[in-house]
Amino acid sequence: MGTINSFGNVLLPAGSTPIDVQSLLNAALAAAQAPLTSLQQQQTTVETQSAALQNIAADVTALTTAAQALTSSTGAINALSANSSDPTVLSASADVTAQAGTHAIVVNSLATTASYYTSAVASATTPLANGSFQIAVGSNPAATVTIGSSDNTLNGLAAAINGQNVGVTASVITDANGARLALVSNTSGGSGSITISGNTTGLTFNLAAAGANASLTVDGVPVNSTSNTVSGVIPGVTLNLSGAAPDETVSLSLTPDTSQAATAVSQFVSAWNTVIGDINTQFNVSPDGTGGGALEADNNLRDVQNQLLSAVTYSISGNGGLVNLASIGINMNTDGTLSLDSGTLSNALNGNFAAVQNLLQGTSGVGAFLSSTLNQISDPTQGSIALDLQGISQTNQSLTQQIGAMQTLLASQTQTLTAQYAQMETTLQEMPQLQSEITSQLTGLSNG
Repeated sequence: MGTINSFGNVLLPAGSTPIDVQSLLNAALAAAQAPLTSLQQQQTTVETQSAALQNIAADVTALTTAAQALTSSTGAINALSANSSDPTVLSASADVTAQAGTHAIVVNSLATTASYYTSAVASATTPLANGSFQIAVGSNPAATVTIGSSDNTLNGLAAAINGQNVGVTASVITDANGARLALVSNTSGGSGSITISGNTTGLTFNLAAAGANASLTVDGVPVNSTSNTVSGVIPGVTLNLSGAAPDETVSLSLTPDTSQAATAVSQFVSAWNTVIGDINTQFNVSPDGTGGGALEADNNLRDVQNQLLSAVTYSISGNGGLVNLASIGINMNTDGTLSLDSGTLSNALNGNFAAVQNLLQGTSGVGAFLSSTLNQISDPTQGSIALDLQGISQTNQSLTQQIGAMQTLLASQTQTLTAQYAQMETTLQEMPQLQSEITSQLTGLSNG
């Protein structure tokens, strides 16, 4: 007669093999789970592909930015360096809108800032008599300052003036003679002149400096400026006046900033190598089949790689011998990355800067072809990478739907199989009792 052991296995009569119902159920559930596991593994692969492609997309964006510094008319390749023949009189800076050339400048006088100071009192906390006075800055309306019980010291008076925002900055200066209130206009030049009137405080206000405009001539044209930083007189150039020299003509030369241009080229090479390096990682498969990345079978990325390599080796004719990137020192390595020959680049920038500009910024130059290629690749909606990402995203969405449907089906199958095997186990557990009853009945019949 069969029994049930402590592990839940039904033991049939001697010579029979026990039936492990739980193992049968687990095997059936595992078989039902297999399609779901396969879909989940596919989705993991797709998500890895998406992450790798997004990383490459970010690298391409950085490369596009680096290329714009070379190919754009407002990029670093067009930067100018401003050189003064006497930096003690003036210095200057130029942006990409400035034009190369030389300018003659005479600085007659610097802009000054109006200031006043009062007669001295014993200390910054010495009590002052009550009273008032008015301050006017330039053509602005006068503001009344009153000394009362809450601000009847120089410290209190300075704080009260600064709190009124009348166009001056007040402070207290202390030396061996005592403490004095100082007022400095917040606006330089003649438009920031200070006028003190209606003073009934007992303090005496002394003019330290009158506000005056800077006076200079630029290429013979007289110029006045309220500030010693003069912008707009020479388009794209900011003059910084540091000393008056009415009898000296300072020469300001605006020349191509080859240092900034070389830096921009170096940054482009670095950004290029990052992109190509990441793409190569996806396709570098060893002879034994190992290596490679999640995108090793992505033909769209392979097309992107070919487009980039074609663009960077593009050539034009003429142009003083500067016909491709290699001619200015940007050479391609065997793996598609670039290396920079600084000496060749320096010779090109210093020897024929106009030809370098034409190579990179001419309408049919290397820069134009490269920019067009990068735009085709990086366009956020129709670019090669964007379309590839869209395809991967659609695949991922489809897998998500299939996984959801499979999980619903699996839940139903699990419930059905669990019920069926539970019934099987119940039946098997009842069999020894049934066998015993039948045996008993057969024995009774035999005895009768």
